[in-house]
Amino acid sequence: MQNILFFGDSLTAGYGLRDHKTESFPALIQYKIAAEGLAYHCINGGLSGDTTAGGLMRLEYWMNRPLHLFVLELGINDIIRGISPQTTAKNLQAIIDKVKLKYPGIKLVMFGMEIPAFIPGAFANDFKAIFRTLADVNQITFVPFYLDGVAGKAQFNLPDRLHPNAAGYKVMADRIWPVLKNCLL
Repeated sequence: MQNILFFGDSLTAGYGLRDHKTESFPALIQYKIAAEGLAYHCINGGLSGDTTAGGLMRLEYWMNRPLHLFVLELGINDIIRGISPQTTAKNLQAIIDKVKLKYPGIKLVMFGMEIPAFIPGAFANDFKAIFRTLADVNQITFVPFYLDGVAGKAQFNLPDRLHPNAAGYKVMADRIWPVLKNCLL
């Protein structure tokens, strides 16, 4: 059995779900893996409210087991807190570097994020560019917008309009599974 670590914030953790152990994104991917008969175990390394700096600080704890695939979903809390895009990029690169150093043959996936409409201008554009740039520089698989098909759609979000509900996570898992499956085969 090989491990897949989903390392992120509330969007990985399953914030606000009735049962994050069965309804979160990593849980839904685990169901898809089982349906395919693949020998992988999904680990939910999400922490609600986490920033890239927080992720960098807690990374060692999650790398204490063998990993085959590392899925990185961090950064949106940085922009909400006004952290510069340069600092976010530096922290994400440091996470990628640490993972590659410990597991030289590991496959990585970067989940990109769009900027909420209440954050305007060049800052938002600089932030959005971080994810593709890092994926290209590090030659890792890239999902441009993790919440594609879910963001801004009331039927797929919690009342806070920021976090997916169980139906939203199903949309995301169906859309992203082919990318992840390709990394496993």
